[in-house]
Amino acid sequence: MEINQIKSFNTRMDSFIDKLLPELRDIYKDIHQNPELSLQEFRTAKIAADYLTKYQFEVTTEIGITGVVGVMKNGNGPTVMLRADMDALPVAEATGLPYQSTKIARDEDGVEVGVSHVCGHDLHVTWLMGAARLFSEHRDVWKSTLMAVFQPGEEVGRGAQGMIDDGMMERFPKPDIILGQHVMVGESGTVGYRSGAILSAGNSLKVKIFGRGSHGSQPQTSIDPVIMAAATTMRLQTIISREVAPVENAVLTIGALQAGTKENIIPDDATLKLNIRTFNDGVKDHILSAVKRICCAECAASNAPRDPEFTTLDSYPLTENDAKATAKVAEAFHVQFGDKAQETLPASASEDFSVFGRNWKVPYVFWFVGGTDPQTYLEAKKNNQINTIPSNHSTKFAPVIDPTLKTGLQAMMTAAAAWFN
Repeated sequence: MEINQIKSFNTRMDSFIDKLLPELRDIYKDIHQNPELSLQEFRTAKIAADYLTKYQFEVTTEIGITGVVGVMKNGNGPTVMLRADMDALPVAEATGLPYQSTKIARDEDGVEVGVSHVCGHDLHVTWLMGAARLFSEHRDVWKSTLMAVFQPGEEVGRGAQGMIDDGMMERFPKPDIILGQHVMVGESGTVGYRSGAILSAGNSLKVKIFGRGSHGSQPQTSIDPVIMAAATTMRLQTIISREVAPVENAVLTIGALQAGTKENIIPDDATLKLNIRTFNDGVKDHILSAVKRICCAECAASNAPRDPEFTTLDSYPLTENDAKATAKVAEAFHVQFGDKAQETLPASASEDFSVFGRNWKVPYVFWFVGGTDPQTYLEAKKNNQINTIPSNHSTKFAPVIDPTLKTGLQAMMTAAAAWFN
């Protein structure tokens, strides 16, 4: 649509969005109270599939285990793909909300964990359901093909690729544009867009270090993996400070160091779990190489009996928005939101959203929707305390429903409309 057409479209849709919001609030609260772990999203997928079917989409289920794709062909025009991720986190919620999750489930290792949507995927699902309904009910004002994709397994970095591996590219129309969004800490009612890198690449590794165990009173008979792990932990921090240029952004966090069971036993091995975030593939490759170099060198310095063992836990590609497509989305956002749509800085979080665009080799655009109570956010900004607001993955992450629900729905529909005939 042209800009004047988008203005007319938005004006028409706003009244219908307001009428739909009570239903969407109920859907959101239900999904929030019934979260499901990655690749276990059977209930959520059924809710999405039934809703798409109700509003005349051609629906396919169980793609990459629980993925759902709905296609609506409505005349000639580009194929627009809208994506929402469905999975929740193995985190016990502590928001105190009336609709707080109290669910318990077993993770992939069979361990019982609390489960909650403290990343915001419940909002993502609700937004896409609302957009699908409204586009279906107002087919007279747009001509194109709409593809609604409800993706599993984002939190483990396997969902998008799982759908691709399950024949998604052969079974559905090739999109001309792929669009997605994420609720984040930020003033509710705002959207943040950015051309180029908007989310970092993420790589997580497990490094197992091998030594020789012994009695704590006889360290001379051991090769102590705890010392090796401690030295390795300290040395790995120098990669960012001494091997990455100051103008590059990168993060290396060691989130777990596990070794031993008792104070007077030197164990046979130790394990490090680390996470790397980068905004440049060359920097990523250098850091991964440096991690292996340092781990092997520290083990060799301690006369370890063997080299460390490296296991990839997950890997997320860089999310890098197409410049031309982002400019088109940004123009449409400014029509809808005025100065509430602003260019944002990149975030060091990671997503597998770009897997779809990378495999199909088509442009994609990803943006942020603010979810923080406006007064809370502006007060924190004034006092330079934004970092004290519970962020995504915090046990207390709790987006306000209003106006976040409406803003996200408007943003998704406005971005899609920019491509429709």
